[in-house]
Amino acid sequence: MATQSHYEELARQLSAIGTVKRGLGRVLPADCPSGSAVVLMLLDRYGEMRMSRLAELLDIDMSVTSRHVAHVANRGWVDRKPDPLDRRSRLLSINTSGRTLLGQVSERYTNALASCLSDWSDEDVDRLNELLARLRTSFGDTRSRALPQQAESSITRTPSQR
Repeated sequence: MATQSHYEELARQLSAIGTVKRGLGRVLPADCPSGSAVVLMLLDRYGEMRMSRLAELLDIDMSVTSRHVAHVANRGWVDRKPDPLDRRSRLLSINTSGRTLLGQVSERYTNALASCLSDWSDEDVDRLNELLARLRTSFGDTRSRALPQQAESSITRTPSQR
C-alpha cells in the first residue's frame, strides 16, 4: 500500500493535469470545445443512444449533457430522432459531418501528443495508458467497464483505426 506522502504527491500531479488538458484544448477547432469532442467520440464509439445514456457515459448532469448535445446538434454534427420504443425520448447519433470533424480532432490530438511526448518511448506511453485506465477504473468510470480492454484508448483513435 502506498504511503500518505505518495498520495500527496499524486494529488499534486493530478492537479497539474489541467495544464495538459488546456494544452490539448488549444488544438481543437474554435467551434468544438472539449465537451463537444467527447460527445462526438462517445456517439461514434457506442453508436446511437438516448440522452440519459450519454449523460451516464459523460458522468455529468443531464442539464450539462443537454447543453453539449444542443451545441453539436446546432452545428450539424449529430442527428436526433424519436425513439421508436418511447416517443418522448430522442435517439442521438453522430452523422457524416460529425465523423469528419471527429477525424480532424483525433488527428490534432494525436499530433499534439506526439509532439509533446516525442522523447517518450513506446513503452512509457503504453505504461501511462495502462495506469490512466486503471485510475479511471478505480474511480468507477462507466466507460472503462463498458468497453473491452483494447477499445479503452483515448479520443485519439480515428474511426479507421477501430
